[in-house]
Amino acid sequence: MAAKIDEIPEDVIYPEVMEAPRYSCALAGAYSTAVGIYGAVPILHSGLGCGIGQLFGQFYAGGQNAGGPQGGTSTPCSGLVEEHVIFGGEDKLRRLIKSSIELMQGDLYAVLSGCVPSLTGDDVESVVKEFREQVPIINVKTAGFLGNSYEGYELFFEAVIDQLLKELPIKKGLVNVFGVVPYQHIWWKGNLRAIKEDLQKLGLEANIIFTEFSGLENLIKIPAAELNIVLSPWNGLRVAKKLQERFNTPFITLPGVPVGPKQTTRLIREVSQALYLPAEPVEELIAREERHSYRFEEYFGDVMILAFPQPYFSVVADSGTAVGITQFLTNEVGYLPDKVIIADGMPEENREMILRELSENLECIIKPDVIFEQDSHLIRENLKRGHSLVLLASSLEWPIASESGAIIHITVSFPSFNRLILDQNYAGYRGGLRLMEDIVSKYCGPL
Repeated sequence: MAAKIDEIPEDVIYPEVMEAPRYSCALAGAYSTAVGIYGAVPILHSGLGCGIGQLFGQFYAGGQNAGGPQGGTSTPCSGLVEEHVIFGGEDKLRRLIKSSIELMQGDLYAVLSGCVPSLTGDDVESVVKEFREQVPIINVKTAGFLGNSYEGYELFFEAVIDQLLKELPIKKGLVNVFGVVPYQHIWWKGNLRAIKEDLQKLGLEANIIFTEFSGLENLIKIPAAELNIVLSPWNGLRVAKKLQERFNTPFITLPGVPVGPKQTTRLIREVSQALYLPAEPVEELIAREERHSYRFEEYFGDVMILAFPQPYFSVVADSGTAVGITQFLTNEVGYLPDKVIIADGMPEENREMILRELSENLECIIKPDVIFEQDSHLIRENLKRGHSLVLLASSLEWPIASESGAIIHITVSFPSFNRLILDQNYAGYRGGLRLMEDIVSKYCGPL
């Protein structure tokens, strides 16, 4: 197997600090998760910089997106300073929650406590309990030092499970979708919409939680699902296991958001098998959707073959995005995989699925070097030792794409400072068509 873990060229000097990791802290992940739920009001119990910093470091980096009516400069914040480090900030938090409820209309209030109250020992939970009879409110312990943005997503949902959810009768056909982190996964809005639409064709109700106007309602009905679907090799897995322990909800895990017909068919089949759906209508749906996708793929055949046949490509992205794009370009377009750099800091115990997907499940004799690396300097050094003509990465790689030999750069992962992403996506049966539109449009032109 050609996969390599944490490949570092021998002549590269190790930096003393990590350069430009592709995520923020746990507070940022929980914050962006709350902002992604319509009707949720985040209340930051932290310093002011913890909030405004995420406007630039999380929201703008997530495809030049604003934080919406409850994000960025609109977010209530306790604004902790030196005084509160010494005397505590519980009273200030109490007054902040009270005024936030009075001034900001919300369906759910989420108190997100940062590093300072975690270090000084503020009893945030006791303060939050004072308001539980007035409004739906949760407390999420999200000290930045607990982990990165992906960890914040897990912490948010664990708080929801522990503090908000109650057992419900199972609703036939209802499935929850986890593993897509708002803003951190820059295609989150479009990806979730596409997955919901494809699952609806199976006759299922996909509870995607984010982007929809019934945010609190979608959270509350999580325990009623027949199945939880995790579209990541690790993100959302902890949430699914906790839901299984508490509500006995089974779950399935896929390597990422599916891109194109083959991966989407895999999702459809695994979900239908887990729910014991009749095989005949499922296969009819697959045949119909695949026929449409492959018919449209024929339209880019000539320009791809004549102008840019079978180029080597590299991907720098979070694990789920990297797997989906790599498998589509390799298995369905015929591009040759060179390097796949996983930059989301996924735990070592979850890497086996990635290595398997990028070796056994690639229909190509050429296998990519799979490198788990978060440091942008070392990512650049690894890319320079490749031979890719196409680089699918973040906006951090745009200035150095030519140094690695690439003549095409496409921003497909966080951070995305050079691309506005609203509801565009590469997910589902038709997602691969949009990916190829972006790639081919970079080099096709007047004859």
